[in-house]
Amino acid sequence: MATRHLYIARHGAADPFGELTEVGRRQSELLGERLAGLPIGTVWHSPLPRAARCAQIVGTHLPGADVREAAELVDHVPHVPADVPAGWAGFFDGYDAAEAAAGARVADTLTERFARPAAVETHEVVITHAYPVAWLVRDALDAPASRWLGLNCGNAALSVIEYRDATAPTLVSYNDMGHLPSDLRWTGFGAATRP
Repeated sequence: MATRHLYIARHGAADPFGELTEVGRRQSELLGERLAGLPIGTVWHSPLPRAARCAQIVGTHLPGADVREAAELVDHVPHVPADVPAGWAGFFDGYDAAEAAAGARVADTLTERFARPAAVETHEVVITHAYPVAWLVRDALDAPASRWLGLNCGNAALSVIEYRDATAPTLVSYNDMGHLPSDLRWTGFGAATRP
């Protein structure tokens, strides 16, 4: 049975202008080193510069892998709940019905393209943003749409999902930061005590 192995990561840490910082470049290097032993065929990335640059760096560790852009990986809010939880009210303040519908369309195209089995065995890296990572993980778990909220992922953290025909997706790992030293972990999160 053919398996589609999807190695999903949020881009490395970026500055307010959307460019990778020195920390983000180092995280991207370490992510590439982590993936170097795998038979990766394609590194997909969001059109945004921080994800594209991260993918280019990761790709230098994966000889023979194509590095390609996928519009569906753009940073977006995939779902706006009808009843917004009180703790998230400020986050969704100002989202109108048209913006919510546009985000849902992007989310649908994201899962249609990436969250499905392939006809042949594939190993693909996906470099995207926190919300698309959360959406793909939520989808793999068949969780309610609103459960993407609170599925936080660190910069250059690795999540792995496997897709096979006639079976539910397998979430192999989520938010794995084992390839990052402690001083490069937990970027992209709010201030808190971390293990």
